[in-house]
Amino acid sequence: MSLPVTITPIGVVHSDSKYRYESPRQGVLAEKSISVIELVKQKNFEQAVIGLEGFDRIWVVFLFHLNTNWKPMVTPPRHTRKKVGVLATRSPHRPSQIGISCVKLERVEGLNIFISESDILDGSPVLDIKPYLPYSDSFPEAATGWVKNGMETIYTVSCSATALAQMKWLKKEAGINLKSFAKLQLEFNPTDDSRKRISRIDSGQSIWILAYRTWRIHYTVNEDARAVTIQKITSGYSNEELANTSEDKYRDKQLHALFIDT
Repeated sequence: MSLPVTITPIGVVHSDSKYRYESPRQGVLAEKSISVIELVKQKNFEQAVIGLEGFDRIWVVFLFHLNTNWKPMVTPPRHTRKKVGVLATRSPHRPSQIGISCVKLERVEGLNIFISESDILDGSPVLDIKPYLPYSDSFPEAATGWVKNGMETIYTVSCSATALAQMKWLKKEAGINLKSFAKLQLEFNPTDDSRKRISRIDSGQSIWILAYRTWRIHYTVNEDARAVTIQKITSGYSNEELANTSEDKYRDKQLHALFIDT
């Protein structure tokens, strides 16, 4: 039982989500961004995918390649603040680093399988792929233990014209997908500063700031309408910090300077 098992990946995922905090809690909550599973060449996988394109969804078994440790008890991000056993959660920090995700199949082109509604990070090794079968894989009436539905508490997340233009610029110039990140972070508990890198500004109206690495996302919250509006994006650097180009830990100060001048 304790002997190690060697498994050779059959492919790798290419995705816009490169960091763990960019990944949705579940793939169905992700925006319709396209990821690609690139299968290994010279393994006859061209034949192995024949017939797959007729399915709407597929199961992808993969590795949480960025995780190096795990804990037997964890605090889930939603539903409860009590610790539960990791095997009673969908936490990515697992003893064997194995993940499974039911994603939407868009199309198959040779060794490339295009998917959406995915929570799998860029560079994740893929171990196996299986078709999703509603008659055997879906049990709508099954008990869900400590997990509540949670969808009734979801907030709609929208952007001002200014924020949309800034996000578009950052995506084009640096591949930074702030729109997707902000939606994933703010659609649930947008004012919970105990679990998110957020702070509040009191300036006549309730403005919150969500941190994404060296960027700051300014937003307002309408609790009655359960709505979040992203107002603008700003640099997390002060003018003095930007002027000090000799210290550039994240190697992005030039990008910030261009962003401010745009």
